[in-house]
Amino acid sequence: MLSYRHAFHAGNHADVLKHFILYLVLQYFNRKDKPYWYIDTHAGAGLYDLNGKEAQKIGEYRHGIARLYQAAALPDDLADFVAHLKHILPAAHHYCGSPWLAQSLLRPTDKLRLFELHPNDFSLLDNNMREARLGRRVMVKQQNGWDALPALLPPPTRRAVVLIDPPYEQKQDYSCAVHGLRDALKRFAQGCYLLWYPCLSREESRALPVQLSKLLPDNHLHAELHAHAPRSDGFGMHGSGMFILNPPYLLAEQLQKTLPVLCQLLAQDDKAQFKLTFHIR
Repeated sequence: MLSYRHAFHAGNHADVLKHFILYLVLQYFNRKDKPYWYIDTHAGAGLYDLNGKEAQKIGEYRHGIARLYQAAALPDDLADFVAHLKHILPAAHHYCGSPWLAQSLLRPTDKLRLFELHPNDFSLLDNNMREARLGRRVMVKQQNGWDALPALLPPPTRRAVVLIDPPYEQKQDYSCAVHGLRDALKRFAQGCYLLWYPCLSREESRALPVQLSKLLPDNHLHAELHAHAPRSDGFGMHGSGMFILNPPYLLAEQLQKTLPVLCQLLAQDDKAQFKLTFHIR
């Protein structure tokens, strides 16, 4: 099934959480001179036009990144994130996908490995990465990232940030996340793995963090942001989560300071909330 197109949801509350955490993680990896790989298993198009018909159809960005842009005062990490976005985007009506954000942060010695299966989004991703003029530092393939990931681990650098952001169109996407990460850890135990998932009124969504916590009980971080209460009909995404295996040791402290503010800014009703738990060596 290839029906999911992220252009309809670009810049929403889930993107803000995902990209802010990715920004913090990559900033941390840049503290060391040693190069690393950035691997994106479900990369999407890389760059989105918020004035386009897809984004305008639902307008989710108005309750997401637009609120950060309009905020009068932000904690330092969030303010730096917003300033960085404004600096790297081609125009004010654009919003980045994770590949565009990552390429803006990686250094000349670091490499990107990007995978997208949807033919239309792959074409857009390929064109956008050509515009970034990264040369041989980037590899873009039309492939299921779950199939591609095992062959890349461990990377020659022995340092890597792996972002996994499946569409969760089918129930098996949840089990694929658990099994895929378990296999990745066996191949490359030191990797920093970031998994995004939707918060839905479905047992698979609620059970996923519990299953993931068992993969690396003593070195993980779990963050969720619920923008509103679950709908009475049980449909739709009321929030999203990020589960990080081998997180940077600074990340918990950074999120303790910023998640409350982020939740307040992105709240759509009085049931908005955030969760943050971690076990870090």
